[in-house]
Amino acid sequence: MSGYKRMRRQHQKQLIALENRLKAEMDEHRLRLQKELETHANNTYIELERLAKRHAAQTDKEMKSVASEERRIQQQIVAQQKRELTSFLDSQKKEYRLCKDKIKEMSEDPCTPKEEKQERLSRHKETMQRSQAEEEAHLLAQQRLVYDRSCRALKRRSVFRKQEFEQEQLREELNKKRTQKEMEHALMIRQDESTQDLERRQLHMLQKLRIELMRLQHQTELENQEEYNGRRQRELHRKHSLEQRQQPRNLKALEMQIKKQFQDTCKVQNKQYKALRNHQLEVSPKGDHKNILRCLKEEQTRKLAVLAEQYEQSINEMMASQAMRLDEEQEAECQALKQQLKQEMELLDAYQRKTQSQMEAQHEREQQKLEQKVSIRRAHLEQKIEEELAALQKERTERIKHLLERQDREMNAFDSESRSLGFGSLGSLDFAKEDDR
Repeated sequence: MSGYKRMRRQHQKQLIALENRLKAEMDEHRLRLQKELETHANNTYIELERLAKRHAAQTDKEMKSVASEERRIQQQIVAQQKRELTSFLDSQKKEYRLCKDKIKEMSEDPCTPKEEKQERLSRHKETMQRSQAEEEAHLLAQQRLVYDRSCRALKRRSVFRKQEFEQEQLREELNKKRTQKEMEHALMIRQDESTQDLERRQLHMLQKLRIELMRLQHQTELENQEEYNGRRQRELHRKHSLEQRQQPRNLKALEMQIKKQFQDTCKVQNKQYKALRNHQLEVSPKGDHKNILRCLKEEQTRKLAVLAEQYEQSINEMMASQAMRLDEEQEAECQALKQQLKQEMELLDAYQRKTQSQMEAQHEREQQKLEQKVSIRRAHLEQKIEEELAALQKERTERIKHLLERQDREMNAFDSESRSLGFGSLGSLDFAKEDDR
């Protein structure tokens, strides 16, 4: 029993040691998963910071490019207007010379006085100069209007390009966030699956150890019971052997006791015989004493012979009955012990089957509990993923909406300002690209 108790304590220590080792393994696993998530979060933050810096650099580069293109187009417009003005002035000079020659031809009429000719020439010259000056001023005004309107249109196109660039950057940022979030969700799913595998493996290890320890316990219990049965049977066999060895001595004692009883009975009969003999001799004539003594002696001898035969028969019967009774008692004890050991073995078997069934039921409950735990945790994870994706989509929609609304307000405000400055609609103006120069 002490060895059995020591074995049970050792089994309990093994289970506790395994449970502690599995708990430490699970704690290490969860810490590793937490570090993985933290690393992913840090990488996501770094990626978004890098993207923001790249967007800032791209924005600065784009704004410089837009400003450079504005200057280029403005220079093109100025150069084009200079060419138009030069061509216009050349045309005016040519027209002025033609008109001057025509006036001279008209002045060659000999009938016209010289003063009138001079006055007419002077009046035509003044009229032409005034007309050309007005046309030049009108052209300059038109060019200034075109230049200002073109600059305003360039400004509007720059605003539009800036808005397109903002939209593109916002889409890139939101796509990056969604990609990082999807990577995080994939990582969480992989972590959940690895946790499931670890939990199932640990439960299998724990249940396997329980099964092995219970097998050893049952084997030890069976061996102990078999050893106990053998010891009880050996003890009974030794007891029976001792009884068999002691039976002749016991029978001899009983025989001596019967013989003593026989001797005591004989003494009593002798006393009775003497008393009867004395009485008969007293009441009988002296001549009959010889016959009376002979008859009494014969009667005593006969009775003693009968008594001796009875006692001898009693001894034989006693010895036979004692031998039979010993055999029956020993057989009864053997059967009783056999039945008792059989019942104890059946009780042990029933107890072991009960403990085996209880352990199997416990393992089944543990398996169901684990599967339920895994299912609930996976459902919560999927719900969390769905909520985070919905929140991300909501953020995406709101940010795009706010950006478009702000850009729409900016463009409307710019167009309103343009109309108030008298430029009208600027959306139809087109400009040559830098590659077309």
